[in-house]
Amino acid sequence: MRDLPPTATLRAFEVATRHATFTSAAEELHITQSAVSHQLKNLEEIWGLQLFQRGKSLSLTPAGAALAPIVREFFSNLEATLADLREQKGKVRLNVSTTYSFALKWLLPRLPSLSQQHPEILIALETTDKAINFSGSESDVAIRFGAGNYPALFSEFMFREQIFPVASPELLKRFGTPQEPAELLRYPLLTRDGADLVPKWESWFQQVGVGISSLKESVRFADTNMTIEAALLGQGLALARSGHVEAEISSGSLLRLFDVPFPSPVAYYFVCPKGIESQPHIISFRDWLLKECGKAQQAYQ
Repeated sequence: MRDLPPTATLRAFEVATRHATFTSAAEELHITQSAVSHQLKNLEEIWGLQLFQRGKSLSLTPAGAALAPIVREFFSNLEATLADLREQKGKVRLNVSTTYSFALKWLLPRLPSLSQQHPEILIALETTDKAINFSGSESDVAIRFGAGNYPALFSEFMFREQIFPVASPELLKRFGTPQEPAELLRYPLLTRDGADLVPKWESWFQQVGVGISSLKESVRFADTNMTIEAALLGQGLALARSGHVEAEISSGSLLRLFDVPFPSPVAYYFVCPKGIESQPHIISFRDWLLKECGKAQQAYQ
């Protein structure tokens, strides 16, 4: 830290790297040309490096060129952080980790309600499909999708979805509206590739008592949102979780086929490191979240 000069000196260097003369740099800094020249000479002495080639116009030496982006990034990060802190003044930041599809389809539409009830909480969303390790993450809390076995964490059940087929009105115009679950075997079926947590057509057909030997698959997708989007475009039937198609079902852009109860084998859980669940802002967020989950669970029955 002995080589760290005053901030004003670093600012003079950063500005000078963007100008052709000390005079124009001085105009931006609102100081004299000689003051800029003195600060840069002092900086070169502190670091023991020549930073500029002086002539009719300024040019950076190799050492100056190497240091310029580092100093520029320092000021950029400082300004961004200060702006962020001023925006947060009077608020408590809560970093929440969840999956992208859950954040987009379920959580984001409900966040205005949280802002109205708890304007003191500033939510920062981090989305990932991987279970986070709190020790290596900036997240304070997480919403996880699984079986609920989190012995090292504080965990609380949120809600369980229903699983059902959905289709666009346009697709049903082309293929007709099925009257029995077995008829779906003649439709193009959209499938989500991935882990065991993904709804499987085989499991749904088994639930409704239809034996299958092979599926008429249309396309396999690596992402839930892509699967739903393909269904909206009329490319096939999607096997959807209720929380991911609330808006589409409500608007009529997707239609639920067959009112057959099929609760998801996995559910959503609120989790956080043990001990922080009693912090006031986390209690407020949990209480709001669980109320929203209760409303959703009733709608999904």
